[in-house]
Amino acid sequence: MVAGRTKSLMTRSGLRLTVCSIALVSTVIAAAAITFPSLTGRIVDQANIISAETRNTIEPKLVDLEEKSGIQLVVATVTSLEGQEIEPYANELFRSWKLGEKTKNNGVLLLVAPNDRRVRIEVGYGLEGTLTDALSKVIIANAITPRFKAGDFSGGIARGVDDIITVLTTDASEWQKRPSLRLDSQQATDPGAWLLVVGLFVLGIFLVVSPGFRWLFLNLLLNVALSAGRSSGGGLSSGGGFSGGGGSSGGGGASGSW
Repeated sequence: MVAGRTKSLMTRSGLRLTVCSIALVSTVIAAAAITFPSLTGRIVDQANIISAETRNTIEPKLVDLEEKSGIQLVVATVTSLEGQEIEPYANELFRSWKLGEKTKNNGVLLLVAPNDRRVRIEVGYGLEGTLTDALSKVIIANAITPRFKAGDFSGGIARGVDDIITVLTTDASEWQKRPSLRLDSQQATDPGAWLLVVGLFVLGIFLVVSPGFRWLFLNLLLNVALSAGRSSGGGLSSGGGFSGGGGSSGGGGASGSW
């Protein structure tokens, strides 16, 4: 009887592991199947929500920022996140476009998905100490989403760009005087961060206890990496010569909704 109960428990455990494996594999495959917009310039307005006047106002600021500091700030809007959360989508888009200089990783992506009602500031490794997660959150909450709620996408994007550039190019003593950029000492914790921690913990358990799952997962990641490398090679030279500089991001930044 004990042996039968043990066998039943093992069968149920194996079933759960199989279901979790299939779900994780499906998620990774879905992420690999995403078709990102091409990097055609410092403003990529796939969703067509930025007015011509706003584009003409902010584009010279983006050019000036890069010429003076090397920081590459790109604004992008997309029609859909293709079923993904905005955090992994923005990170993969950033990496695909290789924003910022390769040796400094000084790129920033302001991504807006109006149909999903989501916005994110994705920050390159080299700027995480300046444009922190907390500051990115403040910019989204104070400058961007209030205008998005009012239907003013151009105004929210323009204000967001201005505040990002202010943080990146001026001393903290200067921008902290502005109420819209002043940090609240009691910032709320993003629940998405806890979900990410739990997800990584569960994934780590499966990778440790199951050699079969570990082999499947690592093999899948290798295939995805090879596929992504083949598909993205040479794609950054389009759009009148504008391209990323080889930079990367580790997921720094913040997200918001309205």
